[in-house]
Amino acid sequence: MDFIHYGKQSIDQDDIENVVKVLKSNYITTGPKAGEFENAIAKYCNVKYCVVVANGTAALHLASLALLKENDKVLTTVNSFLATSNSILYVKAKPIFVDITKDGNIDLDLCEIELKKDSSIKALYGVSFSGNMLNQDKLKYLKETYNIKILEDNAHALGATYNGIKAGGCKNSDCSIFSFHPVKHITTGEGGAITTNSKELYEKILRLRGHGIVKTEDMKPWGYEMRELGYNYRITDIQCALGISQLKKLPSFIKRRIEIAKKYDEVFQNTIVNPLYTFNGHSSYHLYIVQVDFDKLNISKEELFLKFHEKNISTQLHYLPINKQPYYESLGYGDEKTPEMDKYYQKSFSLPIYPLLTDEEQDYVIKTLFEILDA
Repeated sequence: MDFIHYGKQSIDQDDIENVVKVLKSNYITTGPKAGEFENAIAKYCNVKYCVVVANGTAALHLASLALLKENDKVLTTVNSFLATSNSILYVKAKPIFVDITKDGNIDLDLCEIELKKDSSIKALYGVSFSGNMLNQDKLKYLKETYNIKILEDNAHALGATYNGIKAGGCKNSDCSIFSFHPVKHITTGEGGAITTNSKELYEKILRLRGHGIVKTEDMKPWGYEMRELGYNYRITDIQCALGISQLKKLPSFIKRRIEIAKKYDEVFQNTIVNPLYTFNGHSSYHLYIVQVDFDKLNISKEELFLKFHEKNISTQLHYLPINKQPYYESLGYGDEKTPEMDKYYQKSFSLPIYPLLTDEEQDYVIKTLFEILDA
């Protein structure tokens, strides 16, 4: 059996041919394909504006520059990749870490408790963890009641829905971000996007993507003005050609991920392996996470990971608590009370899920998991 990764890109000949066309064209850096990709994402997400950028972290950074001011307090989750809260630090704002619910998402009820205690909190950064969108009704309530800025980190959730609302549609948030890393739903190699329904935010993010430069019709042919400190976070037309091709395949990618998730759900019924959540009809399943009570077994999580690797299977832990990372501890974090995250960290790990995972490979993963746990 070849090595089975926890996540993997799905590239076909059609994708390759679309990239080659751009390589043979006059534009290989940011050009017409970037605009085409932005329009395709905006249409797919039912949102007014989209800006594509170099990677998901760049998307978070630009969104934070547009949303936040120095020293703003921002509620965010302990259960995400570091980039979510790092982007808050990039603009010299202050993360406030909040515990999660049993499905791995930030606890919005606890967020409200924090908002009631501290009226100076300016924003909420929520993650649609594993492809499972945040409760949109609660987001709407928090935004309207407490007048806060809301960013949805949808790096895991392209293609997910919540009561008809698409991830990235920004119905109850100021903006949303995506990542197009190879393990995500579609890939551009590296890449990301910001979506919003605010023209003001869109124009600011667009400027910041290109050094803060503005060029207008009344300027000299060679003229331009740098109006604020921006960055070079542009994406190439080469990547965007791949993204456009991949986006057309997204429905089939998600369909296959759901098939894999449902099979896992069925097999794990009435066993010691518990899915983080059973199929709910709207997750796009970037990750498939299970929980095992290792305290009741004669094996540790570390041993499980090593034995999986011996069998040519990659598993992963998504994620280590951000507030416990050495850098964050050096800033004074780490003592927050997060009992759900503590339990999650002890019990959880991710199993392989991606469109090219075959039935045979999934059966091998399941068989190997039970052999390790039974032993």
